[in-house]
Amino acid sequence: MTTPEIEEFAKILVQKVRDAAIQSNDRTLGEEHVVAKRWKEAGASGPSDGFAKVLIPDIVDDTMFYLLHAIDDGLLKLSFTASNGKTIDLSTEGLGELAGLYMGSGQWRAKYAKERFVDDFSDLI
Repeated sequence: MTTPEIEEFAKILVQKVRDAAIQSNDRTLGEEHVVAKRWKEAGASGPSDGFAKVLIPDIVDDTMFYLLHAIDDGLLKLSFTASNGKTIDLSTEGLGELAGLYMGSGQWRAKYAKERFVDDFSDLI
């Protein structure tokens, strides 16, 4: 049996991260969006594993965005303890910009990702 606090965390995580990412990707698929065009081209161009290889990083990145957005909005009040032992409140220290720092061109994905991703905003810098 879980505590009411764990249940509150679970509800926010599922609704504000998981469900928000699914809704976002459903909207993207229905729009004339650069991501939707990439998905449709991948789906039309060959085997399903190639299509999945295009979809997977986009959906993971969208889910990460919504997790960080929930932290930015203070819906998920999380702290992080760095390797030096210092603990910070992510909502406060992140200044409401964690989601942007993750998705922005030349930011966290570009710096730290070892797996593929597409920077749809690279032409904006």
